[in-house]
Amino acid sequence: MKYTVITGASSGIGYEAALAFASRGKNVVLVARRKDQLEELKSEIARIHPDVDVVIRTADLSVSENVYKLYENLQEFPIETWINNAGFGNFASVGTQDLNKIETMLHVNIEALTVLSSLFARNYSNVEGTQLINVSSGGGYTIVGNAITYCATKFYVSAFTEGLSHELKSQGAHMQAKVLAPAATETEFAKRAFDLNEFEYHGTVPKFHTAKEMAGFMLDLYDSDKVVGVVDGMTYEFELRDAIFPYVERTR
Repeated sequence: MKYTVITGASSGIGYEAALAFASRGKNVVLVARRKDQLEELKSEIARIHPDVDVVIRTADLSVSENVYKLYENLQEFPIETWINNAGFGNFASVGTQDLNKIETMLHVNIEALTVLSSLFARNYSNVEGTQLINVSSGGGYTIVGNAITYCATKFYVSAFTEGLSHELKSQGAHMQAKVLAPAATETEFAKRAFDLNEFEYHGTVPKFHTAKEMAGFMLDLYDSDKVVGVVDGMTYEFELRDAIFPYVERTR
């Protein structure tokens, strides 16, 4: 009995991804800070898909110790797919940004993702059918004004994951590493990025996808042999693509 691990599963894309993978009959391990929302999601999955096993783990992935502890606590579960979805954004100029928030963002968006990806690749790269999906952003391929640091974290996610994909292929590994790069999506992202209590996408954001639509795109990426699933920032069409960044094999 294999499992799909989803971080940041308490809301947004992670929440809908859990429902989407459960609809495929995939057992899921749901990770987030907010236990109440994880419990609600577990109950929802149990109602719709009673044969799916749902495991919940609460963890604040901005703390390094928690990242390692989470992975260690999942050793009993054979994992098929690991989805690093946890992350958040920030809108502010570099000179005025809240550095405490920025440090936390760097811990979650970059450090936790790197550690969890590395541990998963270490243990599962040669296991047939395994996939690592890291959630980046359209801002991981285009620098957006007033979100410079956030975009930089997502450029890291895109480059790291594309590079890992090249590395796994060069090693003949079974694991596939993939990048999902959403554009504006109706989630809690904007509230946290702007430090607001509420944010209404309708009437404020000209174009956006729902979290459910993005979870559907994630399944499209999961089903494909492509490395990148990216939303075009102009047309908002979803594209499956080969790796985008240049890559040079190391020569001895």
